[in-house]
Amino acid sequence: MSLSSVPAGRPSRRRRQPVAAPNYPVAATQEAERPPLRAWGLRRTPVQATLSSLKMLDVEKWSIFSLCSHEELQLIRQACVFGNAGNEVLYTTVNDEIFVLGTNSCGCLGLGDVQSTIEPRKLDSLSGKKIACLSYGSGPHIVLATTEGEVFAWGHNAYSQLGNGATNHILVPCHISTNLSNKQVIEVACGSYHSLVLTSDGEVFAWGYNNSGQVGSGSTANQPIPRKVTGCLQNKVVVNIACGQMCSVAVLDSGEVFAWGYNGNGQLGLGSSGNQSNPCRIAALQGIRVQRVACGYAHTLVLTEEGQVYAWGANSYGQLGTGNKSNQSYPTPVSVEKDRIIEIAACHSAHTSAAKTQSGHIYMWGQCRGQSVILPHLTHFSCTDDVFACFATPAVTWRLLSVEPDDHLTVAESLKREFDNPNTADLKFLVDGKYIYAHKVLLKIRCEHFRSSFEDSEEDIIEMSEFSYPVYRAFLEYLYTDSISLSPEEAVGLLDLATFYRENRLKKLCQQTIKQGICEENAIALLSAAVKYEAEDLEEFCFRFCINHLTVVTQTSGFAEMDHDLLKNFISKASRVGAFKN
Repeated sequence: MSLSSVPAGRPSRRRRQPVAAPNYPVAATQEAERPPLRAWGLRRTPVQATLSSLKMLDVEKWSIFSLCSHEELQLIRQACVFGNAGNEVLYTTVNDEIFVLGTNSCGCLGLGDVQSTIEPRKLDSLSGKKIACLSYGSGPHIVLATTEGEVFAWGHNAYSQLGNGATNHILVPCHISTNLSNKQVIEVACGSYHSLVLTSDGEVFAWGYNNSGQVGSGSTANQPIPRKVTGCLQNKVVVNIACGQMCSVAVLDSGEVFAWGYNGNGQLGLGSSGNQSNPCRIAALQGIRVQRVACGYAHTLVLTEEGQVYAWGANSYGQLGTGNKSNQSYPTPVSVEKDRIIEIAACHSAHTSAAKTQSGHIYMWGQCRGQSVILPHLTHFSCTDDVFACFATPAVTWRLLSVEPDDHLTVAESLKREFDNPNTADLKFLVDGKYIYAHKVLLKIRCEHFRSSFEDSEEDIIEMSEFSYPVYRAFLEYLYTDSISLSPEEAVGLLDLATFYRENRLKKLCQQTIKQGICEENAIALLSAAVKYEAEDLEEFCFRFCINHLTVVTQTSGFAEMDHDLLKNFISKASRVGAFKN
């Protein structure tokens, strides 16, 4: 049957005769007499097939991800690489599942043991939790906040940096609620052995190692549980926090910056080298409104509202970007370029600094793979994360990597949303008693069959009896999305439709899905379908599968019930390729 024989606006209801196969003749039975698909032994697991690449998080610059398969990498939506050698990783997937792998020092993977693993293992204890932010220490210990504002911590705990009131290592995520039970935590930061969290109402809580006053309690006694940082921060609203190895920094909503803790390299920016056990305002930034802060091992960076960067603290590797290696105890401007800076990056475990400009340029300076880069160096990277993957020691992530949320819908995304939407549709297909809503103009643009059949038609309801509801719905959805999501057995029906409508690209997607569902039990049935619908690539694939599994395939019911002509041609071709040689 040709496309031109279909009445305008309404596909033919008459069942079509099978398409004649050039190599393996198939008995001319009516479509309605075809054995039920279930009897073919096809798997029912839906398979997503698309010829376009899936948007994914680029993590392959960190060598530890070489332990993950390509399929696993495609599912990653958040990731954090940590540990003294960058040998541990935690990541989340599109299904909101959390996986970990690596050396598992001090139980930092949260699996309940200290065994290393080179295969991703699911972190079941956080099942159902969505990670909002995460940080890590040197032990290492992990602190994270969920989207609900809860705090969980685990790993190294010799200095009470987990905030659970104890000093023994914790091997599974522990809910940290003391003094935080009525708070929603929106940001976390870890120094080497102390922890900070920021709440939605602008309060900072700290705990852990406090030998230099980094907890901000006014003393140097370790803090076993979360304690609100007060002093000069009392009644102030904090909007951003960061930790160096043994110091802490907070940015206020007013643009002021406060720092406390170890100051031996001038990393507090106070013009001195004395430690501070209470928050101190950095007076040298008076009149400058700071937006963000980032801390390296012993140096500090801030980004102002005007896109300027200031740096201070240790500079033995040029990490301040001032053109020399002299420590600075006062904020010093960093000259990157005339372009505005929109992001700064540093990590408490490294002496590396990075920045991103408004035009997208990425600069790095400091310790870069053993070299001391004393001025900002323009790279070819597209994000600051790549600097730490390729040049930091250790190669860790300076923040939780995430696929950027994007509220803007592309044209393709907008079209996908409108499929089967009765509020905007101007056409309905009635299939198996159910309606499928569509848009005439899109169908005409996407499909030659509809372009010709709609030419003189004003119908707004089209009855379809040739194909099942799942198959026809999948076809229409494909026209909106360029992808299909069907079980292999339904994909056979869609292959029939694609052949009828001469949709060659759709045929390829169907074949791809069917190949993923092939097994010994259904191989002969799939071979028959491939021949029938002139899918030569699928036919060859099924034939090769049968030959490679010949002993098992020949013992199946499908082989026993094989059409005589198909069997004859199968044996002939198998003989030619040497399948029956001893």
